[in-house]
Amino acid sequence: MSRCGVLRGATRMTLLARRDFLKCLLAAAAAPHLGAMAVRGRAKGANAMSDHPTHTSSADQRTPVVFVGHGSPMNAIEDNVWSRRFRDLARELSRPKAILAISAHWYVTGTFTTSNERPETIHDFGGFPDELYRVQYPAPGDPALARRASALLGDRGASLRDDWGLDHGTWSVLVHMRPAADVPVVQLSIDGRLPAAEHLAIGRALAPLRDEGVLILGSGNVVHNLRHAFAAHGRGETAPPEWARAFDARVATALERHDGDALVRLLETEEGRMAAPTPDHYLPLLYVAGASSPADRVHFPIEGFDWGSLSMRAAVLGP
Repeated sequence: MSRCGVLRGATRMTLLARRDFLKCLLAAAAAPHLGAMAVRGRAKGANAMSDHPTHTSSADQRTPVVFVGHGSPMNAIEDNVWSRRFRDLARELSRPKAILAISAHWYVTGTFTTSNERPETIHDFGGFPDELYRVQYPAPGDPALARRASALLGDRGASLRDDWGLDHGTWSVLVHMRPAADVPVVQLSIDGRLPAAEHLAIGRALAPLRDEGVLILGSGNVVHNLRHAFAAHGRGETAPPEWARAFDARVATALERHDGDALVRLLETEEGRMAAPTPDHYLPLLYVAGASSPADRVHFPIEGFDWGSLSMRAAVLGP
């Protein structure tokens, strides 16, 4: 039996050796998004609606846009500094009518929205304690919102899918932010073929949802280099390296300046290639930035690093 298999019998991360936990985390990341890439059913063509009558609100009630660094799936079941900050973040947000989530873990070929009325809770990882696999997040879906988002994306060819649900990039955060699972949730996929600037443009196209009571939530990590995290842990290093701190700070500055083009360019810098060796965890930030407005106030309710170089920064952009 592998060490990761043995770890599944544990009940808490505190019972795991930190080295073994990171090995499992790296094993899960070694072939990223295979579950998401697998076609578990046929994609359905978007049946676009010109409006979304179940989600309307006046302009002065415009919802913010939020990016959250979700970190380890274990944050879903641990009472730790990050899970407590997720709960604190929720207290500063009004209840939305629905949530459109862009998760790093639905990184596929194509742009899709989940059209399920009852999306399943997807445990898209391996080698974690059994307790984590028992977590269910039974939030309802919102087919009308799925159609509305697809319609807003127009000729970008967004389609409806009912063979995906809520992956851990979404539910590991929402179990703390909306523990009652009483707000409808729709996921939007990330098309891995698109250039970074196009993800920013998709965010801009989705901005009208903010005037309809929809919270646009991006979930990833500004700095997400698990290979470095493992190596640093093996050397006993806990402080974030300079490149990680510098990249995280430059991203924060670009957000404060509402400089979407800078956020795109940062991916191509030397620090960006270290911070995001694969772009999946960074790209949800571009959707959030794209849907923001220059008039939005920007603040960072969560800052800091986990596992040495994993940025846990969260950003709220709103009135």
